[in-house]
Amino acid sequence: MAERPEFQEKQYAFAAHIRDPQKAPAPEGIEERRMAIYRELFFNNLRSLLSNMFPVLNKLHSDEKWRRLVRRFMQRHEAHTPYFLQLPAEFLDFLQNEYEPEPDDFPFLVELAHYEYIELALSVSEETNDLESVDPDGDLLAGIPVKSALAWAFAYQYPVHRISADYLPDAPAEEPVYLAVYRGSDDKVGFLELNAVTAGLLNAIEENETGQTGEAMLRKLAADINYPDVGAFIGHGASALSEMRSLEILTGTRIAG
Repeated sequence: MAERPEFQEKQYAFAAHIRDPQKAPAPEGIEERRMAIYRELFFNNLRSLLSNMFPVLNKLHSDEKWRRLVRRFMQRHEAHTPYFLQLPAEFLDFLQNEYEPEPDDFPFLVELAHYEYIELALSVSEETNDLESVDPDGDLLAGIPVKSALAWAFAYQYPVHRISADYLPDAPAEEPVYLAVYRGSDDKVGFLELNAVTAGLLNAIEENETGQTGEAMLRKLAADINYPDVGAFIGHGASALSEMRSLEILTGTRIAG
C-alpha cells in the first residue's frame, strides 16, 4: 500500500488527537495554544449537540459523567455520516454496541437513549401518509384500519417516557412497557402507552397483509388470548381504535374488499 502524502498524515494525526488527546499526540508544527482551541471547540460543539438531542440523559448525568460519556463516544466510535441530524443514531449505535457500562451507569441508559432518539428521528422524518384511498372517518370495525407511517411502536423494559430526575427506576418493570410514539398533522410528537393487547392490535394492523377488518383482527386477538367475552373485547377494542385515530396513530380506514 502506498504511503499517504505528508499532508494526509498530518490530517489523520490532527483528527486522532482531537478525538483522544490523552493517547494521540498532537501533530508536529502546530502551536499548543491553537491546538487547545481546536480541542475545546470540537469537544464542546459535540457535547452541546448531544445535550440538545438527548436532553433527559444530559440532565440526569453530572457534568463530569456526561463529559466522560461524550469523550468516549469521540474516542471509540467511527461515524458513518457527517450529517448532524444523523448524530443521534451514531450515538445510540455507540451506546448499544461499543460502550462498556460503568458501575454507576443508570440501568435504563440505553433504553432511554433509544426513546429520545426515536422522538428526534420522528420529528424530522420525511415519511408521509398516502391518504388517497383512506377514509379518515371510516368505520374502524367494518373497514380496514390504516396505521400512520409516522407512528412507531416499541417495547421497553423500563418506563422510559416517565423517567426524570424525580423518577429513576432501578429495576425493569414487571411487564414490558409498550409505547406508540407518533407525530400528528401539527408536527408535534407524542406518545401513547399501550397494554399488551392494544400493542398486539397495533402490530396486527401494521402487518395486515390479508385485508382483515378491525373486527376480524379483534376476534382473532380474543381467540389468541382465550378471552371469555368476545363481544366485550370487541367493544374495548373499538374504543382503543377510536383513541388511536384521534391521536393520528391511525389515519382512518380502507374499504374491505
